[in-house]
Amino acid sequence: MTTVFIISAPSGSGKSTLVDELRKQVPGLDFSVSYTTRHARGSEQNGREYFFVSRPEFEAMIRQGEFLEYAQVYCKDYYGTARRFLRAAQENDHDLLLDIDVQGAAQIKQKIPAAATIFVLPPDRKTLEWRLKNRGSDSEEERHRRLDTARREIENYDKYDYILVNDRLEPSVDQLKAIVLSERMRHSGRPLSAEDQVMHAMAEQCRLSNVRERVRPILDSFRVEQGQL
Repeated sequence: MTTVFIISAPSGSGKSTLVDELRKQVPGLDFSVSYTTRHARGSEQNGREYFFVSRPEFEAMIRQGEFLEYAQVYCKDYYGTARRFLRAAQENDHDLLLDIDVQGAAQIKQKIPAAATIFVLPPDRKTLEWRLKNRGSDSEEERHRRLDTARREIENYDKYDYILVNDRLEPSVDQLKAIVLSERMRHSGRPLSAEDQVMHAMAEQCRLSNVRERVRPILDSFRVEQGQL
């Protein structure tokens, strides 16, 4: 049985690095590369970061029902998740990891209620701002827009099953791995070994119900900057 994992995060939260490390350590986990109508940036390659297609091509795929979810971002470019990745994972008895935004995650969750959802948070707004500035790919105006978008996205954290605060890479990778393996164990229905129970306990620490107190100051750091407190 294929388990679908949805991972979302504000731009600059380190999600891509976490996903790359997870895929190195967890076998049988397919990854869906999204389609987009925007142009490739920097060293991006077609089929690696995204499948870059024209607007007519994307809209033809919409008409043909080829997307699990899609959205038009900032009233400009389309982004979407193709159904073919889910079919391939099911055929190979693999699980599927979807890296999508809050809007897309909501669409997938409606269609696949059993999907496990994970939201990655930065430790605070200043850390996110520093990460965006130091990657050097955005203008100052773009950074401000991304920070404002992050504030709105973070407000949706409580729609997710798991919350992962990415303050240090190695522990965050361990937690993400624990979530994936714990969900696999839960779906398998087999008795848990002592090692499994340790992994499950680590995953449960990231459950929404167990992290609300840790999340509150992160939310507040974004609200203070926006003058909402």
